Amino acid sequence: MESLAFKDDISGSVTAAANSLQLIAFSIGEQTYGVEITTVREIRAWNGATPLPNTREFVRGVINLRGTIVPIFDLRARFGEGQTSPTKNHVVVVMSVGEKWVGILVDAVSDILTVAKTDIHNVPEGNSIDTELLNGIVTHESRMVGLIDLHAVVSGAKMDS
Repeated sequence: MESLAFKDDISGSVTAAANSLQLIAFSIGEQTYGVEITTVREIRAWNGATPLPNTREFVRGVINLRGTIVPIFDLRARFGEGQTSPTKNHVVVVMSVGEKWVGILVDAVSDILTVAKTDIHNVPEGNSIDTELLNGIVTHESRMVGLIDLHAVVSGAKMDS
């Protein structure tokens, strides 16, 4: 009988995990954003990037990460708030987007959050950049967390010629 109760506890945990999402939360100014933790490969200090020609202002350049060339996107600039003036406190969150790795420059990584999938809401209409770059919004404790759509953030990096 005890083993049966133990199995029930496990299936309950699996169900809870299937209905929740773990996020890495980071900040850009006063705003908090998050990405699914399974996409994050590494968090590293800002050490600069090699600029690339003919790219948009939100593409800071590329870094060589143990033999892999990783493009770095400035999330502040991507949201139309001007380029970040990075300091030693800024970090790059390296993530996988499909088969590729990309890095996003953020002010700071703040938390690992667990949120219920049912708590994710649609992005309100109004700011077209927000609706284009976010998958949803979730309230965690007293703050709103925008869920980043990584595919949208990295699209449109090359200038139209």
